Amino acid sequence: MDIFSLPAHLSRRRWSLFAVLSLIYMLVYFYRVSLAVIAGDVSHDLQLTPAELGTLAGILFYVYAFAQLPLGPLIDRFGGRLVISGCGLLTTAGGLLFSQAQSYGSAMAARMLIGIGTASVLMATFAIFSRWYSRQEFGRASSLMIAFGNLGNLCGTAPLALGVAAIGWRHSFLFIAVLQGIATILIFILVRDRPPLPAAASEGECGGKVGIFAAWRMIFSSGSFWLLGLLCFFWYGNYLAVQGLWGGPYLRELMGLSREKTGQMLMYVSIGFVCGSYFSDACVRRFFAGSQKWMLIVGSAFLAGLMTAFLGWGELLPPWLLAFILFLLGMAVSSGVLIYPIIRASFPVSIVGTALTSLNFFVLLGAAVTQQVMGMIIGAQTPFGGTPPAAAYHSAFLLPIVGLVVAIGLYTFAHDTAKTLR
Repeated sequence: MDIFSLPAHLSRRRWSLFAVLSLIYMLVYFYRVSLAVIAGDVSHDLQLTPAELGTLAGILFYVYAFAQLPLGPLIDRFGGRLVISGCGLLTTAGGLLFSQAQSYGSAMAARMLIGIGTASVLMATFAIFSRWYSRQEFGRASSLMIAFGNLGNLCGTAPLALGVAAIGWRHSFLFIAVLQGIATILIFILVRDRPPLPAAASEGECGGKVGIFAAWRMIFSSGSFWLLGLLCFFWYGNYLAVQGLWGGPYLRELMGLSREKTGQMLMYVSIGFVCGSYFSDACVRRFFAGSQKWMLIVGSAFLAGLMTAFLGWGELLPPWLLAFILFLLGMAVSSGVLIYPIIRASFPVSIVGTALTSLNFFVLLGAAVTQQVMGMIIGAQTPFGGTPPAAAYHSAFLLPIVGLVVAIGLYTFAHDTAKTLR
């Protein structure tokens, strides 16, 4: 069945629903990665140490991660539309506050609001998709969503660097906050939690309602869920180590690149992610016989290998070759989008919101812990008031790489959901 094969009026509804949810997800990703480009400006204006900068980056992800657990049941109970709309107001407030922040404390408060506000978007979107798309369609729809959403990555790299150069980082974030408010209103007006077709809406829901604690018991008693969660922790930790924060200072301080050049280099990671996300579902069917598990393993192993560039050998490359390596890194990261159809195929649709947010807890916790601990490692090896040496960055990047290798090895023992879909 084609990804949008519904009666004409419902097909149009799916397109409009998909478009507006993609827009707000683009903003989520912008907030996640944009600090890498403006790290130097924010550190200078707010007088931050490397450890404080790492905590400022990480706090969004800590809040985002711990918000997942209560948000899952809320999504299942009240629907994704209302949850995204309510949380969108918090994101707008956080964006406005961050654009005006004058101290470390106010910037932290703003990032916390943004973390809470953006926490529901992707998982609530996938809960909506689980009722608008069949299990077979869900993998394609979720991959396309992440491909479009990752355009926010692009906006948070070279375009943001140009915007900061033209109007400053504060006015740039003020503009994004206004756009966030508009997108929130569109979600409330245009999105519906399920199509008006009993057959489509009820697929997989014949088991009836499941209580919160029963749902958590079903999810957290699964050994495969824990193995996937560990892999997610280090998969996303590696990605955000580069794209979310430390890739920016690494390129500027060790490679001597300007803010604009740094933004361009990080943009190649985003382009790779977008391209890989678009083709991920087709690759699963063509090269891995429908096994999302084994494509995830191969993609994660490729990512671990490419991340070793940040241990020193990447500094020896000419700029064009480094850009290509970063593009391939983005392609490898994109294999991680398969975690969501894996979860969709692992649990009943009646608890899919809780299952998705429970997994996303590990995803965002990985980003938070990695960015903060790397900041501590870099700070510990940096002379007071000085520039971090190359060895400090190499030591910090070793943490997520080793963790990912261990997680990949353990995940080979997980259940393959390809057998569930046959």
